[in-house]
Amino acid sequence: MDVRFTSMNYSITNCFMKKAVLAILVAGIFGAWQAASAADIIGIITLQGTPPAEKEITPLMDNPDCAAMYNGKAPTTHFYVVGPKGEFADVVVSLKGVTGKSTGAGAPPAVMDQKGCLYTPQILAIQTGQKLIVKNSDNCVHNVDSIPTVDGNVPHNDVQMIGGADLTYTYAKPEMFLKFQCDIHKWMFAWVSVFDSPYYAITDKEGKFVIKNVPPGKYTIEANHRKLGAQTQDVEVADKDVTVNFTFAVK
Repeated sequence: MDVRFTSMNYSITNCFMKKAVLAILVAGIFGAWQAASAADIIGIITLQGTPPAEKEITPLMDNPDCAAMYNGKAPTTHFYVVGPKGEFADVVVSLKGVTGKSTGAGAPPAVMDQKGCLYTPQILAIQTGQKLIVKNSDNCVHNVDSIPTVDGNVPHNDVQMIGGADLTYTYAKPEMFLKFQCDIHKWMFAWVSVFDSPYYAITDKEGKFVIKNVPPGKYTIEANHRKLGAQTQDVEVADKDVTVNFTFAVK
């Protein structure tokens, strides 16, 4: 055996192994740096002015099965959910134009229930490819009719019996306020916004939102309310949380 050849072969192999290990370490360090440098976009959305009065859902009370759940007092619409200091709930906040980043296939399912002959929640957001589970917690039959307007999002129209199995839907394309309705109970509506990334949130009852783990960069953030439309702001994310607030106004 040629000892010199064997030694050279070993040296070359050892060199390649060192380079491979170094590449893995660099990739790991870079990935860790990216994760460490990601930041949250946080904010509060408020409403100025007095919102229109919510209306009683009187047709619900004409249905004996549904009326029995309300002890003679009709529920109201919830188009403007506003706190005592203008805290504005149910505003959909997202990074505009960010696509192809969906983690929906591996995300936990989102859940929408039919309870009290109403959809709960009425405003919901999911990612492309993420499962949306629709339940029926009522003691009556419902019909789940989804009406997308974007090509590639498949419409559904399914009867859901009392105690029936959950319905599961997914949507392939981004779409704002994809409409759900019950064809049996005409007052039942919900709106599901579909995003092609995880960078979105919905304001809570305190008007607060958090978009988590946003990579460094410059973005346009959009706040969208189904009745009052959309507002945008430019934002730059570095290695610290960024605060972005919005104010909507009712004329």
